[in-house]
Amino acid sequence: MEFVEVFDSPGKGRGLRATKELWAGDVLFSEAPFASVVFDSQAACICHGCFRRQEKLQRCGQCRFAQYCDRTCQRAAWEEHKLECAAIKNYGKAPNENVRLAARVMWRTDKEGSVVSDLQLSTMDELEDHICDMSEEDMKDLKVDIHNFLDFWPRSSKQHTVDSISHILGVINCNGFMMSDQRGLQAVGVGLFPNLCLINHDCWPNCTVILNNGKIELHALGKISPGEELNVSYVDYLNLSEDRRRLLKQQYFFDCTCEHCTNKTKDDLKMAGAEVEGVPVPEENVKEITENSLKMLEKMEQARVDANYNEVVKICRECVEKQENVLADTHIYQLKMWSTLSEVLSYLQFFEEAAFYARKMVEGYLKLYHPNNAQLGMATMRAGVTHWQAGHIEVGHGMICKAYAILMITHGPTHPITKDLEAMRMQTEMELRMFKQNEYIYHQMREAALQNQPMRMMAEPFNDSIKNLFRKK
Repeated sequence: MEFVEVFDSPGKGRGLRATKELWAGDVLFSEAPFASVVFDSQAACICHGCFRRQEKLQRCGQCRFAQYCDRTCQRAAWEEHKLECAAIKNYGKAPNENVRLAARVMWRTDKEGSVVSDLQLSTMDELEDHICDMSEEDMKDLKVDIHNFLDFWPRSSKQHTVDSISHILGVINCNGFMMSDQRGLQAVGVGLFPNLCLINHDCWPNCTVILNNGKIELHALGKISPGEELNVSYVDYLNLSEDRRRLLKQQYFFDCTCEHCTNKTKDDLKMAGAEVEGVPVPEENVKEITENSLKMLEKMEQARVDANYNEVVKICRECVEKQENVLADTHIYQLKMWSTLSEVLSYLQFFEEAAFYARKMVEGYLKLYHPNNAQLGMATMRAGVTHWQAGHIEVGHGMICKAYAILMITHGPTHPITKDLEAMRMQTEMELRMFKQNEYIYHQMREAALQNQPMRMMAEPFNDSIKNLFRKK
């Protein structure tokens, strides 16, 4: 490893630190998964080899569970799937994703050892499993997984102790990294990356992790000095410090003592009330609307899970109307409503209204997120595209350029999202020049182009967009 080394981080255990000076956008390392599997819920629509989303997949003729884009993907994945295939066929069904991933880890370890690359900085045995910290409910789930693993594991394979099986399942529980589809927009699987597991958390990190063509990449978000610890955020910063600490304790079993949690940085903005003509809204009004917004968010999420998007829009509009002139533009409940409303309205092709809420969302995010935060970049990209769809070429192009600058740092130039955004940036730049030359002709040509295209639904809003680094339980 040229840019990183393992060290003992005070109060955190092992961690990684920089060995050289780094700048925003630098890639510190990339890492292929030790093992990875598709989520149970995505098994029928995602290629089990390359994790691409496809309408038509070819099912494995032996186990009838694994599915692939084509023969090329199937052949490439056969070495990893071969033992799993026979085990599924013998077992009669595919076990859950935890058991499947643990089995793949065990098979690879038995064949290649616990270190499979000169660049691997940690063995599986050295990773934390936090079994002693698990809740009673999690322990019950762990015991069920161990039982299922023992039933699934072939007698012809090397046999392992219950302790070694429970260790791998414990590592998966707290260190399973979410694998995304080819666009990097939706979580579709889980994998284990030993080097990634060594990076400690900070709510305001100096690095970010993205998945690019099947490998994770660690990108610097700004200047990092030699000897400085590298950190990433395990949870979305948009949560309040108290909620972030609770999530981190529940999922990763540590108390966050970062500066932003200790000082409750920006918590006041995230729960702030509005000012009307320079006069702050009374606290009791802010509290009342905040409590109502929380209830409405729960109703909205249920409607979204049910894919009842007209009901989502109805709930959001009703809530946003009550929030107006009461909650500040940085209040996280209002931002969540704006985000959902803009996304669903865009899906339903109400682009003008979607653009309005997308712009308000980005303006709020800019006051809260790190300037090079990946979520900020993705939100700005979505807002830019929505404005372009609504015919606001100047604002749309400006947002797309800002998003491109952020994603060049967080995702890099080779990521599929960045490539798509570069093409969009060039297209909107060309359209903007045409718009400035003759606004009337530009709108006429745009209207004609839209009329000649068949009506097409936008991509359906995702329920599992990637905002947390590791998989949620």
